Amino acid sequence: MDVEFVAEVFEWRGPAPYHFVAVPEDQSAELRAAASVTSYGWGMLPIRARIGKTEWKTSLWPKDGTYLLPIKDAVRKPEGLELGDQVAVRLTVDGLPR
Repeated sequence: MDVEFVAEVFEWRGPAPYHFVAVPEDQSAELRAAASVTSYGWGMLPIRARIGKTEWKTSLWPKDGTYLLPIKDAVRKPEGLELGDQVAVRLTVDGLPR
């Protein structure tokens, strides 16, 4: 299952600052259907993400009925991503039965 969207990079200041993009509601609804099969706890959803030329494995974080995609510095810096940038994202859900 692949999902594509464009979203803005933002920072969430918790115990440690993180950069994220929010998955839009329509795509989040599609992903929730897969979560019943692949989620490993707390609603976390294992995925492969791609922004630009960088692909990495991570998990989506559930938040208020949608998901947040964490963007670590190892992805953000090589892709030249800054707060407020609009980025094209491709997500592939890991662990779905074939």
